[in-house]
Formats: sequence, structure tokens, C-alpha cells
Amino acid sequence: MLPMQNVVPARYPPVVTWALIAVNCAVFLFEITLSPAELEWFLGRFALIPARYFAPPPYGDPGLTPLDYVPFLTNMFLHGGWLHLILNMWTLWLFGPTVEDRLGIPRYLLFYLACGILASVAHTLFNPSSLVPALGASGAISGVLGCFIRLFPLARLIVVVPILFLPLFFEVPAIVFAVLWLLMQVLQATAELFIPSTGGGIAWWAHIGGFVAGVTLAPLLHRPTKRHRSYYPDEGILGFDTRGRP
Repeated sequence: MLPMQNVVPARYPPVVTWALIAVNCAVFLFEITLSPAELEWFLGRFALIPARYFAPPPYGDPGLTPLDYVPFLTNMFLHGGWLHLILNMWTLWLFGPTVEDRLGIPRYLLFYLACGILASVAHTLFNPSSLVPALGASGAISGVLGCFIRLFPLARLIVVVPILFLPLFFEVPAIVFAVLWLLMQVLQATAELFIPSTGGGIAWWAHIGGFVAGVTLAPLLHRPTKRHRSYYPDEGILGFDTRGRP
């Protein structure tokens, strides 16, 4: 089930979302210019390798410095292929502008980075011996999705479900989409704990960690100020009247 349209309008230009998409695309274009040896070094330095922090030598590093924790941040700007990049940026483009519009520029940027870092922590804690570099913006974007669901649970989403070779389009409440999406992540992540080969190289726990972070942080960051607007009647929110008041 792939989201295709978010009907909640953004009232201001989503400059942070645009910038994040541009940075992710620029970094990926840089990646594909590297030779195999250069790419291996680059990913080994800036992607997240959990075993570096938990495994004994020779895989782990007992002499870690603060700079060795930079991958908890930088891995969210790396991608493993065109499809990986396109799907992540598409999802960010769908949900990012609405969340940015509600949080405001500084809080949205801080929120995005915090969700990405917490997603990295979740992945590392559940895969402490993994030597596979983890990379991608999906943990941070899962946080954006979690925030969107918390703020606009009744907003309508257009989703596509492929049945055999036919794409079928449905309109569903955001909360329904979120429950189904989260259920799939939990089932896949749990299966991977018992049968590692079922993981498919996807950081399921990063998705879950980012989503939980987004849901948790949303009420702490979305409080309106005099410099920001209230809700509009067409935003499908829960618990507020048409003037944005509780």
C-alpha cells in the first residue's frame, strides 16, 4: 500500500522539505560518482554499522571518539539505489510540507533530525552485532509520518494497492493507513529477530523507532505561537474546533 496523495494543504512554502530532498539527492548523486573502493570507504565511514559500537574486536572499536557517532546522523542522508531514494523522497514530499507547515521551520528541522537519530538508535539496539551498513532517510521520514498521524488522524489519504497487475486506488483515513503500515513494520521486524534472512536488508526497527519518536514528539512541538497559524477547517484534525482551539 503506497500513499499517493495527501489532501491536507500546506499554507506556506515547505522550504525545509525542499532543502532536505535536495540534500538527499545531491549526496546520492555524489555516491554514484565514486569508485567501488571509494564507495566502500565512504559508506564505512558515514553509514551506520551497529557492530562498531557493541561487538568485540576486531569488528567493534573499543576506542570510540565522539566523531565515531556521527553516522547516527549522517546515515539518514545516504541511499542504496535509485528506488530507495525515490520512494523515500516521494513519501517525504507527501507528508513533509504539511508537518513543516504546522511545526514551523526551526522546529520541523530539529524534529526531522531528532527522529532520524532516534531511528538510528533503535536500529542499533535491535541489531547490535550487524556488520551491514544501515543507510537511508526512512527512519526520519517515518517520524514525519508519525507526526502527521498525531496531528491529522482523520485526514484523507489516497493510496494505491497493487492487485496482481492492476493498481487499485482507495481513499482512507490517515489513522487507518498508519495502523496498517505500523503493523507491517512490527510483523517484519519481529520475524527478522527469529529468522534474520526474512529482513530483506530493510531496517524495520529504524522505521518503528522513527515513527514512535514522531508520535511522541508531535504534541511537544506543535503548539501554535503568535507567529504561527491555527488549524484550518479542511485539515481533518481531531479534538479541535474550526478555529484551531481545543
